[in-house]
Amino acid sequence: MVGSLSEIKDKIISTEKTSKITSAMRMVQSAKLVKSEQAAKAYQVYASKVRQITTDLLKSELTATSGATNPMLASRPVKTTGYIVITSDKGLVGGYNAKILKAVMEIIKEHHEDGQEDYTIIAIGGIGADFFKSRGMNVAFELRGLADQPSFEDVGRIISKSIDMYQAELIDQLYVCYNHHVNSLTSQVRVQQMLPLSDLVAEEASDDMEAGFELEPNREVILEQLLPQYAESLIYGAIVDAKTAEHAAGMTAMQTATDNATNVINDLTIQYNRARQAAITQEITEIVAGANALE
Repeated sequence: MVGSLSEIKDKIISTEKTSKITSAMRMVQSAKLVKSEQAAKAYQVYASKVRQITTDLLKSELTATSGATNPMLASRPVKTTGYIVITSDKGLVGGYNAKILKAVMEIIKEHHEDGQEDYTIIAIGGIGADFFKSRGMNVAFELRGLADQPSFEDVGRIISKSIDMYQAELIDQLYVCYNHHVNSLTSQVRVQQMLPLSDLVAEEASDDMEAGFELEPNREVILEQLLPQYAESLIYGAIVDAKTAEHAAGMTAMQTATDNATNVINDLTIQYNRARQAAITQEITEIVAGANALE
């Protein structure tokens, strides 16, 4: 019985240590989440301005009945599709990675198993890169060790490569697959088309561009530089969004682990008290039995 009590006590101490670790990790993830949400809000201000400028410059092309002529806007026959898949570099984030990887595998199975249309994957995050490589899937580029609050410089290279692949017609469509942050408890899988640009609508354009503005050097040259930058900003925004969802998932996972540890400690404490009570009862019984034997 003493050995049993000792084992239960050791389990309680071990679980308490685990609970302290997961609680500390939850606080760290919570701090990261706050910073990521602030970064996401700051990005939205920039993104809305870039979108407005781009829409204003493209108003005449967006309203044209003949369709877009700019290669960043015009659709072409799809031979190869590119997928930017955003996962984390490490675990301890609950079902964050499983959800997005399952969605990507379903898309590939649905659209690419017949061999009529090829695909390539650009993996951001070690979990996704290892997952696809272990299955022999085509991973063109990968990026690991992304910062908790990534700057554009951190991801600019792989984003530029993605845009360059589209402009060089190595891919004919580009999608970003990631977990969209809804709140600290919820995220949604998103598969968002980035190229060709299809989310711009003429109704959002202002009338100021038709009020006599002169563009230098000219509209076409400006759009040649602006449209790739706009596409890059959309991809960067998805990465920031995914990182926010990752921190929220990590915080939730660590909170769940802490709660589970607390429940285990409570159950072990009850077991310990019952075992201790049984041991005391046994000792009293033996004392009483010995005393009766002397009479």
